[in-house]
Amino acid sequence: MPSTATLERFIARVEENAHAEACEEFHTPHSSMRENQAPPRVGRDAHVAHERKVMARAKTVQSTCVRPVFVDGEHVVIRWIFRFEWLDGSTTRIEELAYQRWEGERIAEETFFYDPAQALPRQP
Repeated sequence: MPSTATLERFIARVEENAHAEACEEFHTPHSSMRENQAPPRVGRDAHVAHERKVMARAKTVQSTCVRPVFVDGEHVVIRWIFRFEWLDGSTTRIEELAYQRWEGERIAEETFFYDPAQALPRQP
């Protein structure tokens, strides 16, 4: 079960747009991450690589935790809003729920739930 201090550090890292670094710091080496029931990415290195690839396509990113954060033992649910401005000038706004299972102070499993229609970039 994560401590409140650990959860707050994790949220702060994501809100700083240090997404890849948050994966490095807070996921277990064997963790899994999946989007809307798609096949999971397995392994912290895969999560870091994915986050770096996404961030490289963005001019700016704004990441916001919408509170409250729900914690029940090793399970945590966080509501996020992400606003991306892509290099081509288009934008994407995604509101999602992240359902996490923690092993102590690290995330072992994470599933993101969001409407995939939100992921389509909007032209300026």
